[in-house]
Amino acid sequence: MTDRYESVVFDCDGVLVEPTDTAVLVDAVVDAFDAFGVDVDRSVARRSVTEDIVPAETARDHGIDPEAFWHYRELTASLAQQAHVRDRGKPVYDDVAALDGIGCPLGLVSNNQHATIEFLLAYHDLPAFEVAHGRRPTLAGAAARKPEPDYVETALAELGAENALYVGDSEKDVVAAQRAGIDAAYLRRDHAADVTLTTEPTFEVPDLEALVERIPATERRV
Repeated sequence: MTDRYESVVFDCDGVLVEPTDTAVLVDAVVDAFDAFGVDVDRSVARRSVTEDIVPAETARDHGIDPEAFWHYRELTASLAQQAHVRDRGKPVYDDVAALDGIGCPLGLVSNNQHATIEFLLAYHDLPAFEVAHGRRPTLAGAAARKPEPDYVETALAELGAENALYVGDSEKDVVAAQRAGIDAAYLRRDHAADVTLTTEPTFEVPDLEALVERIPATERRV
């Protein structure tokens, strides 16, 4: 771990707010196909969500332009999550308040849609992040999501940070950080308690309060 982090960048779902119920996203995929006149099997929709697959081939098989479908699917998924949040889904974790103890600039990089991230930041009045990136609603935007480092590297460039820490709750987060050349903190919340990682993060913590304690004191507000 470096003596000093110039910035700390966070994942969102499972780190700042609870993950989205799988059923909400499966419904969004089904609704998106329905909008194109396709009655897709729910098992296909579920697999695309649980395995984080862009169903481009399924779209092509039904004569749908994959780019047009994906853009609509992303809009549908974002609006579904926003409605879910308004219905008290995806609450903020209590320990998010601990981020006030971090003195360096904060960033946010998520595999969720950028529109969803913007909504969550505003709706929940989350801590101030100098930069925040979700995935763009295009096939290229989907291809650049974690474990690819693209969005993390973009955030680091905007923050002007080289020595940084990325905090996430999945192996994709750890790999993205490593590919971006920065430290990775694995947040082992209850939903990740039994996950076995095949790549080693810089360190693990059980919650955000423990994370703040691991960050060098020179980087924390007093």
